[in-house]
Amino acid sequence: MKFLSLIATSLLLASSSAFAPTLSSTTRPTSSSSSLHAISEDFSASAITIAEAAASLRGKTIVVKYGGNAMTSPELKAGFCQDVAALQNLGIRMVVVHGGGPQISNMLETVGVETRFEGGMRVSTSEVVDVAEMVLCGSVNKEISSTICSSGGRALGLSGRDDSLLQCVKKIDKQGYDLGFVGEVDTVNTKLLNELLDMGICPVVSPIGTGMGEEKDIAYNVNADVAAGRIAGELKAARALFLTDIAGVLDKEMQLLPSLSCDDVDGLIEDETITGGMIPKVSYATSAVKLGVGGAFITDGRVPHALLKEVLAGGAAGTGSGDGGTFVSL
Repeated sequence: MKFLSLIATSLLLASSSAFAPTLSSTTRPTSSSSSLHAISEDFSASAITIAEAAASLRGKTIVVKYGGNAMTSPELKAGFCQDVAALQNLGIRMVVVHGGGPQISNMLETVGVETRFEGGMRVSTSEVVDVAEMVLCGSVNKEISSTICSSGGRALGLSGRDDSLLQCVKKIDKQGYDLGFVGEVDTVNTKLLNELLDMGICPVVSPIGTGMGEEKDIAYNVNADVAAGRIAGELKAARALFLTDIAGVLDKEMQLLPSLSCDDVDGLIEDETITGGMIPKVSYATSAVKLGVGGAFITDGRVPHALLKEVLAGGAAGTGSGDGGTFVSL
């Protein structure tokens, strides 16, 4: 991030000057002092932007869907948890909903459980859900919450089954595929989330939901993007961020579209600018906005500190840095 590099450069120049010969009062300013002045100006502007963004979001809620390369790279993983802790310490209420598809696939292969995909979604037999629950609610969830805590924040790992956080019904696929125990979120226990947020704790949610009524003891595998969007909408979050392995929404010339309205998204799908796997990604974002979220980001999680950059670099307007990811609003 720009402001991090400015700090590092300032410290480097300052340490270098400590060992330089003392200048007389008649000596003209050196290039180093000019550089320090320029850095000071840049840093001041960045600090003001960050302060405005933090002030506009203090006491408000941000929901982040965490997945992709940001979960598999040790450096990106550490940076993400640092970002969550930093935003918490600025007074912003944070909720993390994580995926874990590659980790699930690795464990399924290890234990010899066969799996397949239909219509782009994993068919979840009872054996697949058992493995998914073990992986997501166990090692993946606890590593994230623990790393946020060790980074200076407060976090508590939860399953969607805990206190009926994510109450689900069986998802009926539009193309007629039987996806097994794949759930569609019907109800979110916002009381639980708000109680944790009021205590300054970041809920870290694994997307394994629970059934309803006579099916309350059934575990459902829930798409993490869908769960994050639904949680953000029910909490009326100020922002929802979807960390992905793509730069954002691109036009037909493959140039980034930094901001879109929900109507813009519909038009781009209709004229086939947005196609394939990008359609569900923008659909999650527009659904969250239509549920009452202030704005949604489709953000490149491969960029170090992408979360901190998008939340703070846009100042009070809160529309992101403008050079990475797409901001979706009404």
